[in-house]
Amino acid sequence: MSASLNYKSFSKEQQTMDNLEKQLICPICLEMFTKPVVILPCQHNLCRKCASDIFQASNPYLPTRGGTTVASGGRFRCPSCRHEVVLDRHGIYGLQRNLLVENIIDIYKQESTRPEKKSDQPMCEEHEDERINIYCLNCEVPTCSLCKVFGAHKDCQVAPLTHVFQRQKSELSDGIAVLVGSNDRVQGVISQLESTCKTIETGFENSPLQRQAAASGSGNGADSEPARHVFSFSWLNSLNE
Repeated sequence: MSASLNYKSFSKEQQTMDNLEKQLICPICLEMFTKPVVILPCQHNLCRKCASDIFQASNPYLPTRGGTTVASGGRFRCPSCRHEVVLDRHGIYGLQRNLLVENIIDIYKQESTRPEKKSDQPMCEEHEDERINIYCLNCEVPTCSLCKVFGAHKDCQVAPLTHVFQRQKSELSDGIAVLVGSNDRVQGVISQLESTCKTIETGFENSPLQRQAAASGSGNGADSEPARHVFSFSWLNSLNE
């Protein structure tokens, strides 16, 4: 239940950040406002550079210097509501900066760079607000600090959950390495046995005893199979000698 509440809280925070980001998008460049941000008489905001671009596009015959209009006065329309903005002798630089929006942008960027909260953080069933952060060595179960102090594990030995995790992970890795090594050795022994059996079978089939057994077996019919086993054991005994 606590994990579900944490997930809902995380989703709500993420939705709030997404809604805030939408309010910080410039309608011209479609990016987050670039400081300085200017506020128009209609209360809409623009990047100063975007406002300058709109002004130049609306007044193409005004003199410019370095891409910026240097003439005083002029007018253009707000791209959001089409309200006519009349500039004074300072031109675009006469528009008031929206310091509040600039501060909100700074805060938003700081929050966006923080590590995301994990919604799957395990919580104690007995103490819903406590994270599971220790491991009971006696009961071999993870638990929380309050369970150690006041709860069912107050008389047990505990260790930090991260330490136990690393130790068990190391032990498991070592066990896997041993199993892999043992498997390689077993496969090697099996290959040697198969090769030895193949060599024995090939040598027996080409031995004089086998040829003699085959010749006698063709004449005796039903007695050929027992004779084959007799000669097989005789040939193996000769190899051992």
